[in-house]
Amino acid sequence: MEFSELKLEDDLIRVAVESGFKEPTAIQAKAIPLIKSGSDLIGQSETGSGKTVAFVLPILEKIARGGGVQCLVLTPTRELAEQVASEFSRFGKYRHATISAVYGGVEINPQINRIRHSEIVVATPGRLLDHLSRRTVDLSRVKFLILDEADKMFDMGFIGDVKEIISHTPRNRQTLLFSATISHDVMELSRSYMNSPASVKSSHLVDKKFLKQEYYDSSPRDKFSLLLHLIKQENPGLGMVFCATRTRTDSVARNLHKNNVEAIALHGGHSQNRRNAIIRDFHSGKIHILVATDVAARGLDIKNVTHVFNFDIPKTSQEYVHRIGRTARAGKSGKAISILCDIDHDNFRRVLDDRTLVIEKMPPQSFARVPFIARQHDAGDRKFGNRPRPGGGRFHPMPSHPRRSPGNRSGYGSSYGHRRQHSSPGLRQ
Repeated sequence: MEFSELKLEDDLIRVAVESGFKEPTAIQAKAIPLIKSGSDLIGQSETGSGKTVAFVLPILEKIARGGGVQCLVLTPTRELAEQVASEFSRFGKYRHATISAVYGGVEINPQINRIRHSEIVVATPGRLLDHLSRRTVDLSRVKFLILDEADKMFDMGFIGDVKEIISHTPRNRQTLLFSATISHDVMELSRSYMNSPASVKSSHLVDKKFLKQEYYDSSPRDKFSLLLHLIKQENPGLGMVFCATRTRTDSVARNLHKNNVEAIALHGGHSQNRRNAIIRDFHSGKIHILVATDVAARGLDIKNVTHVFNFDIPKTSQEYVHRIGRTARAGKSGKAISILCDIDHDNFRRVLDDRTLVIEKMPPQSFARVPFIARQHDAGDRKFGNRPRPGGGRFHPMPSHPRRSPGNRSGYGSSYGHRRQHSSPGLRQ
């Protein structure tokens, strides 16, 4: 199928061609006709599936210049707000619509001035509520409400904010909801605020013929040393290391850098300018390893990632699939590597609730043990049991879980899956 078959207006097709789009992705081909028809829509799609373009193109057709805020997009993170606003600007360059990206961590007055002249607002919930309380944004003319990465917004505790914002929009709006997973909260919201929504789902982007999934068992004291060894052994073009918390992310990135790995941390604690610079440096290849939390990385479409390392194991199979979906794209090979110690096993079993995942157990590695140095305040991360040694800040990243017996360390055979043989399967935000 070609974009012209979607019956979009000529100037939008022109930008798509200029941008190198040859044909619509699966989610675009399914969603665009439904959105054009005026239907409410639930789209289940992963980062990189093309879902942003799926709603940007048909909405741009219906925006009237000078008609006030007609489209509101809610996103969980600042980076995603900027990314979505950028796509509206790119595809709407012949439309001359004004787009505002609205999020916390920056001065509010420039946003107030721009919103006055905007037809499209892309916002994080917290900062938009600030504008509503100041009466600096009017949502009474909104025709299109898009909830982007809805599951992550709810995971971050924004569900009450989202409902409050929806109450300021007209009842006869068209509502589009996009989510990587369809949770109970997502379904409850759709039943309360959507009108007989159609459902579309994109296929997995990861071609398992090109993706290799592996895991290593590690003692807690060797976990960072093994990560460092694997990064140097694999020599990623671009690699992502996922951690569970901000403090962990900072510590891992800092220790990688001290061991001559070009690594940098990305999480919600950075200023917006700093976050933008980090993403720009990673996109350009100036930095080869991005150490990130799930929240900070959610929605970022970063191409050419060759390796994903799970330093902390996600709690669900959906999060795991979302992480590894950042590599092995567009016919390119990729590798997902997980490092497990005692306290990771429960999460890993939940990951394997997805019976399509086959993750090969790798043999023990020989590697040099290196110290893991953390700042004193990192020791407060009691979730992982970190304890500083007397007289200094050196400590191991993850001590053994006190409630797990020493003998229950692995016992999972040659591979972790349904087959034993590996197969290719502050200010508010």
